[in-house]
Amino acid sequence: MTFVKHSVQAMKALLAAGFMLSLIACGGSNYVENADRNEIVTLGDSIFDLSGDIQRFLEDRAGQTFRDYTLSGAELSGGIVANSVERQYSDAKATDGNIETIVMDGGGNDILIPAMILDPYGCRTHWWRWSISSSCRNLINDQYVNLVNLLNQMDNDGVDNVIYLGYYELPRGNANLTQAVNLGDDKLGQACANTTANCTFLDPRGMVPANHVLDDNIHPTSEGSLTLADLIWPKLQPLL
Repeated sequence: MTFVKHSVQAMKALLAAGFMLSLIACGGSNYVENADRNEIVTLGDSIFDLSGDIQRFLEDRAGQTFRDYTLSGAELSGGIVANSVERQYSDAKATDGNIETIVMDGGGNDILIPAMILDPYGCRTHWWRWSISSSCRNLINDQYVNLVNLLNQMDNDGVDNVIYLGYYELPRGNANLTQAVNLGDDKLGQACANTTANCTFLDPRGMVPANHVLDDNIHPTSEGSLTLADLIWPKLQPLL
């Protein structure tokens, strides 16, 4: 039994390593630091960056391009796969500090990446654990604090508007992360409400069906990305 247990753990670790490598290898382009509207900036993870469809849909509607700092594998804070969202914002400021509007997401990988590597925080539910663990709740609460601090910093820096996209439910093999995603979204919404920044939280739960999520059970198809762009656009358009 010990051998079997260790073999399963090794297989999970290999799969997790493959997942992170796929984020690096397929993670879209690097920063786009010169655009038609340099004062409009996108930050975030692979929901934006992997296909780039959300950015393209928004830019096509605007008839203008925006600066893009999104990176696949990015966590909200810290991380080893890609520059964090905090770092993306710092880099955007360093390039051009005149930032009026930010469209962003972040926080999903802070849950997902550990969950793919043996789930040390207990963010997945199972038949033997019906609820997420206290460690998972603490992880999510930590990201709430990090996000409030980041949004407050944006406000202090003179950013006028933040449009924050939450996360939809993950299907199939990642459906057991639903409780963690729900708590995470709730905390992201609370962070938007409790910051000094002018932050609008967009909740996509219930809007992206399983057939609009790729077979990796994480990323949106083109149809899913269009749904997310449709959610963002009414908030972004008046700010252009």
